[in-house]
Amino acid sequence: MLGNIKFIGELGKLDLIHESILHKCIKTLLEKKKRIPVKDMGEDLECLCQIMRTVGPRLDHEKAKSLMDQYFARMCSLMTSKELPARIRFLLQDTVELRENNWVPRKAFIDNGPKTINQIRQDAVKDLGVFIPAPLAQGMRNDFFLEGSFMPSRLKLDRDPLGGLADMFGQMPGSGIGTGPGVIQDRFSPTLGRHRSSQLFNGHGGHIIPPAPSQFGDIGVKAFGKNQGQNQHFHNQNQGHSSQQQAQSKDMPPRFMKKGQLNADEISLRPAQSFLLNKSQVQKLQPQIPTMIPPSAQPPRTQTPPLGQPPQLGLKTNPPPIQEKPPKSSKKPTPSKEELIKLTESAVTEYLNGGSANDTVTSLKEIRAPKHFLAEMMCRIILTSLDRADEDREKASVLIGMLRIEGVVAGENFMQAFLSVLDQCPTLEGDIPLVKSYLAQFAARAIISELLSISELAQPLENGMHFPLFLLCLQQVAKLKDREWLMELFQQSRVNMQKMLPEIDQNKDRMLEILEGKGLSFLFPLLKLEKELLKQIKADPSPQTIYKWIKDNISPKLHVDKGFVNILVTSFLQYISQEVNFLEGNDSSAAPSKEQLEQEKQLLLSFKPVMQKFLHDHLDLQVSALYALQVHCYNMNFPKGMLLRFFVNFYDMEIIEEEAFLAWKEDITQEFPGKGKALFQVNQWLTWLETAEEEESEDDAD
Repeated sequence: MLGNIKFIGELGKLDLIHESILHKCIKTLLEKKKRIPVKDMGEDLECLCQIMRTVGPRLDHEKAKSLMDQYFARMCSLMTSKELPARIRFLLQDTVELRENNWVPRKAFIDNGPKTINQIRQDAVKDLGVFIPAPLAQGMRNDFFLEGSFMPSRLKLDRDPLGGLADMFGQMPGSGIGTGPGVIQDRFSPTLGRHRSSQLFNGHGGHIIPPAPSQFGDIGVKAFGKNQGQNQHFHNQNQGHSSQQQAQSKDMPPRFMKKGQLNADEISLRPAQSFLLNKSQVQKLQPQIPTMIPPSAQPPRTQTPPLGQPPQLGLKTNPPPIQEKPPKSSKKPTPSKEELIKLTESAVTEYLNGGSANDTVTSLKEIRAPKHFLAEMMCRIILTSLDRADEDREKASVLIGMLRIEGVVAGENFMQAFLSVLDQCPTLEGDIPLVKSYLAQFAARAIISELLSISELAQPLENGMHFPLFLLCLQQVAKLKDREWLMELFQQSRVNMQKMLPEIDQNKDRMLEILEGKGLSFLFPLLKLEKELLKQIKADPSPQTIYKWIKDNISPKLHVDKGFVNILVTSFLQYISQEVNFLEGNDSSAAPSKEQLEQEKQLLLSFKPVMQKFLHDHLDLQVSALYALQVHCYNMNFPKGMLLRFFVNFYDMEIIEEEAFLAWKEDITQEFPGKGKALFQVNQWLTWLETAEEEESEDDAD
């Protein structure tokens, strides 16, 4: 499954899959399956983290921000669940932090490639305090290891040229492999054989001065003569042997064909400062190329410096000036999660015991909690007040509202805290039986203070999750505000109330029954009208009585509502079918008698004034009336000729105008079933109507 999710994510990254499909995948992975505990959701959540890391940056834009916020609110609530394995919780935490970091991964995911030699040297200076200079000029070191007639026999080497760590550290003046006490020294280390790579030494044939005694062993530091004449003698001999060295190099492997030249401009008579600099004193140090100097330019050296003191080298280097350590920051370390929880609970408890709200807000602001702790802060405020009186819960809601006004928390933090407390409900209900009712109070006050919207609250509670919590929240809003305000807000939210019920109750009749039991049927006045209107028509079918009942019981705002017109026309059609004995499920191929057709026409004519009153000059409402007729015929299995008869009667009685018929024909919607079969039955008549309308327009033009 994880491989498939990776494949889907890569397709989404290349825009080969539409965003809606990616959102559907994410919702499927986030949904808690029925009868499956949270601990068994590990595989789905791992796939969720994978697809988020792959296509999260593409989906996280302004239009989809609310959806992404809801996804991550759910992920944050799952992140705190102890039922999940630690690996899954950390995966969720990494994904949440990745979004907080604007989808930029941590350095561990970026800086994992090979490094250049210069980067290694800079890291050595920064991390170890050791400066590794660049290699000497090509040919100045390896020539020393060439065995030839120009080298003294007693200096011929008995091992191969250096390699590995020795090649890296062998160019460091004054040290063996490593630095400081305990350094690994051997007879090839530059500390003991300091000038082994010098061309002056390589070219000398037998005038080596015996080494001076040293505390490092039998092999001392090679020293040259101090007078100018001897130095000149070495120089002449070096020139004499250079041609011999070139002749020998022709027969050598390519790796030994390296040559270097000594640049006299690089010779310095002033000893350099130590290259061993503290790593905090050097930010970025470019490696220098050291040069060898003749013995006459070296300062007198009587003995090797004691351990612990860096040797003074005659290298021409320009080390950067030593910078002072920056002063230590006085910023206090961020408190741990346990400390933040204690500080929050202490401040909230003091506030609920009679403290000032402003002082509590100030105390919570001074905590300076990180962003990922804000949801936990909200959770602690709710939990601290859950088992207290209603006044304390109201004070806690006021505190949350003040924190939102001060910009400390946002709606997504409250939603994360709300879901986190919901996950703890099975445990809390043992001590607090009405925990869901108390949570509904918090949600209702959050909706009233615009901290939360009804649609944001409804999304994680779909399909009867934590039923009847959503209805309890609406009850509390109606109690704290008023019905009209809640009805307007609910209609703006476009929440499908049937989806908020358990799957077994997701039908109109059961929904109306549940809403009436909770006192929320006022949210769907048309649903109640659908039952009451048909009863009223059966009691008294006179148009005057029906119109008066509608005026008395239906709000004028609903008179221009498509749902109201749909119910009105459906009620008339159901009454006519029952009176004419066109019962649902009868043989649809049987043709009605003349008496039935005449009775049908007379009944429709009696309801004409009421329908004209609400449909006249409203083209969209007339189209809704035609859709009501379409669904009525669909439910009756399209009795033979019924749809065409009503179309003709509506047209002849001037209940529906020509433009409405043509608009219904061109309209495409999946909301009302049976459109294809309906078009097949009336298409010929609609073609005639369209042609007749064109002829009338031509006559008017003439």
